[in-house]
Amino acid sequence: MTRFVLPIAAAALLAGCATAPAPASPVEVTRFHNPAGLSVIEGGTVFIESAPRGGDSLAASPYKAAVARELSRLGYRETNRSEATLIAQVEVDRFAIGSDGERRGPVSVGVGGSTGSYGSGVGVGVGINLGGGRSRERVGTELSVMLRDAKSNQAVWEGRAQFSVGPEAAQAEPATNASIIAEALFRDFPGGNGETVRTKVN
Repeated sequence: MTRFVLPIAAAALLAGCATAPAPASPVEVTRFHNPAGLSVIEGGTVFIESAPRGGDSLAASPYKAAVARELSRLGYRETNRSEATLIAQVEVDRFAIGSDGERRGPVSVGVGGSTGSYGSGVGVGVGINLGGGRSRERVGTELSVMLRDAKSNQAVWEGRAQFSVGPEAAQAEPATNASIIAEALFRDFPGGNGETVRTKVN
């Protein structure tokens, strides 16, 4: 009986390793800004909306909520559109990455109960069906945010962040995913103009 303990334990350990989700990639962030324009609206009020080309999908709700939290941390107070000095336009794209590293179609995100201003509880679970070895499949996320002067409609800051993770990892869940990518996007705001940085995901 004793002779089989170690082989069985080893087999269980190897099975656990085989099914472990792929680790998250670093978040790659690129930002552009107009320093003069930003100084005028610094610490002002902000209205957060979906970007015109992005639609107002429920899937974007946790990302808009995450952007709102980051802007609040930076000293901007959220308000309605008519009173805002700053308009934040948010666009999010979630897509499947096959085991060959090629980008595939969009992932399907399950919708659960919504909470908060943007339904920050929306999105429970990620559906992905690419075939092949699931351990090598990934979910990619790209978040784009443009900050505009509400009076002139001039863009004063624009940022884009993207990263990928295994579909079964905790970081693939929409609310967690949104918090990770938004925090990286607004870290050291406004960031270097035209500079691309990479942030490790814990």
